[in-house]
Amino acid sequence: MKEELNKFLLNDGSLDGEKMQKSWFPQINSDVFLSHSHNDKEKAIALAGWLNRTFGLDVFLDSSVWGSADALLKMIDDKYCKFPDNTTYSYEKRNFSTSHIHMMLSTALTMMIDQTECILFLNTPNSINTSEVITSTKSPWIYHEIAISKFVRKQEPNRPKGIIKKGLFENAQDLSINYKLDMEHLREITQSDLLHWQKLYSQNKENHPLDLLYGMGNLLEQTVLR
Repeated sequence: MKEELNKFLLNDGSLDGEKMQKSWFPQINSDVFLSHSHNDKEKAIALAGWLNRTFGLDVFLDSSVWGSADALLKMIDDKYCKFPDNTTYSYEKRNFSTSHIHMMLSTALTMMIDQTECILFLNTPNSINTSEVITSTKSPWIYHEIAISKFVRKQEPNRPKGIIKKGLFENAQDLSINYKLDMEHLREITQSDLLHWQKLYSQNKENHPLDLLYGMGNLLEQTVLR
């Protein structure tokens, strides 16, 4: 832990936040950002593998590429937020450290969503609360990713047409917060759509696979996967 944090120490004893973010949450060249619940990690990995094997698309999964934000936060809290008894933490200091790490993570996520060409959302009961008429999620990170996808720059890919170019406490109540999830700007993709996309690509490999996807029902750059 000490060696890891020492990499980010500045001369005045503070931590270099920019260097920490780039080291822990680096930007990766990817075609697709796959938003998913961490409880669906295995499904997300399987889908990412299928997209790569079938279309040659590089898929970004934060849980498979980035370091754990919780692990980084634990390192910082153990060093900077513990009381002298070394068994409990300062509530105020922990709030401060958490805000820093979560801002680093949310900023890195926003940058990744903005730079990837396409965002897919793995819509499962683990990510979406289906018990109410209003679509909602208990995941703050899914809420952030879907909300950001509505506002990031929408740019036409710069590639020649027709040429493939790749680039804690006992008895404590669990905290549960619901976020209304606005998915009006997303387009639904079913399993049959994926198979149709695969068939189209097998017959039109001179085209970029994402261009074929967008052409199916006039899909936009943002899509939702069910």
